[in-house]
Amino acid sequence: MPAAFHSLLPLKRKRKSKRGRRRSHPKENHLAASAGDPSFHLKSSSSATSRDIGCLVEPLGNLFLSATPRGNLRDAGLGALRPLPDDLLLDVLGLLPARDLAALSVASKALYVVASHDPLWRALVLHELGGTFDFAGSWRATYIAAASRGGQAYLIPPRALKIKGFYSDYLFQNWLCANMEMRHEWLARDNIERRRGMSVEQFVAEVEEPNRPVLLEGCIDTWPALQKWSRDYLLEISAGKEFAVGPVSMPLDRYFRYADNVQEERPLYLFDAKFAENVPEMGRDYEVPDYFREDLFSVLGKERPDYRWVIIGPAGSGSSFHVDPNSTSAWNAIIKGAKKWVMFPPEVVPPGVHPSADGAEVTSPVSIMEWFMNFYGACKTWEKRPIECVCRAGEVVFVPNGWWHLVINLEESIAITQNYVSRRNLLNVLDFLKKPNASELVSGTKDRVNLHDKFRGAIEAAHPGMIKQLELKVQQKAAARKKKASFWDSAADAKSGGFKFSF
Repeated sequence: MPAAFHSLLPLKRKRKSKRGRRRSHPKENHLAASAGDPSFHLKSSSSATSRDIGCLVEPLGNLFLSATPRGNLRDAGLGALRPLPDDLLLDVLGLLPARDLAALSVASKALYVVASHDPLWRALVLHELGGTFDFAGSWRATYIAAASRGGQAYLIPPRALKIKGFYSDYLFQNWLCANMEMRHEWLARDNIERRRGMSVEQFVAEVEEPNRPVLLEGCIDTWPALQKWSRDYLLEISAGKEFAVGPVSMPLDRYFRYADNVQEERPLYLFDAKFAENVPEMGRDYEVPDYFREDLFSVLGKERPDYRWVIIGPAGSGSSFHVDPNSTSAWNAIIKGAKKWVMFPPEVVPPGVHPSADGAEVTSPVSIMEWFMNFYGACKTWEKRPIECVCRAGEVVFVPNGWWHLVINLEESIAITQNYVSRRNLLNVLDFLKKPNASELVSGTKDRVNLHDKFRGAIEAAHPGMIKQLELKVQQKAAARKKKASFWDSAADAKSGGFKFSF
């Protein structure tokens, strides 16, 4: 995570004294509303209660502009841990069990701030409680409440301390990303092609073949899900069933309680691949749009990789930059809510994103909001700027294979997404599946090692000659690109009309 806040302006508030304005605690800040002002708007729910940890940290720049500088509380209270950068310090504390983390927090004010960092407690809750937790406004409070019911009274803390003078860009950015609103200019750009009523043949020729994204309007208007999928309806039909939420599983009512109360940098995202099997009513409430009916992975039957998901999440949740699995293409249909999309073509790696040479790992900012805050502005200087849009209920986004994309929910959203293989990207998928490190890259299936051979064999059996025909077509296109008239073939004697000479 970048340490510097290159777009963060001094945080100011009005004071009653005659000394005018000064830098202050961000929770007291009323940020500028001008669209051209690079400061940030905070969510109306960003204030903390007396028992919340809230924001105990200020950005490092505030230390140098403080009217009464007293030094950084961090340096005075960390002792031998002081030389560790904050990210490494949190990695070390993440190795501690809850009891040791709580004990450490009473050693000094600085350690109280660091040990109260909510992502530390999130990891403890998810590891120890799985999906059985009842979210209590923060992960620290959630763990304490669960431990108290278990008779571990020593974990019940007094009211949160009021601490001033702890400065850290790293820790502050976590709080800021959890509490800031999306800026106007992050939402204003909309340069995706929007199409309504196009035929399947047009879609293939104008969208799939050139491998370009598009936003489709009107193609899911007949879905029952658009009218039926209220919270009450989903809770009724899914009673007793659990959904995949991040690394855990939980019933939908518990997830909704979490989503209603959470305000964190990376909200848990409900992303379930088995929803149609577990809740058949959900599978019957939608159908694949005509443009995506050809799905060649279906020849594998039950052995096919995961390919469809229901996605539910609060505002701020989403997926950071990634390329869809197994070199497939994808479509994403919004049933409720709205999402911001940012996409880059395969040859352009997004700023701030660093894939490994073999594609097995991708290093990127901790959260989506962090990417917008620290890297979105860099896109303005790029020759190939991203494709962007805000997609709303009833609309479908097509993501071509190989395209980088980021998605963030602007409000509570429900969507269906599917990855598929058509003959337009079949060869890409086969090439992907036979890579030397395919066992590390392939996702959504138990048999990663043999998937290429199984898939190719199933295609040959179901569609004899298809692969050879597609390979021949690719060779012909490549030959056509290389076959250009030479200089001597195209040169003409200016004095002899159309006469050409060649050797």
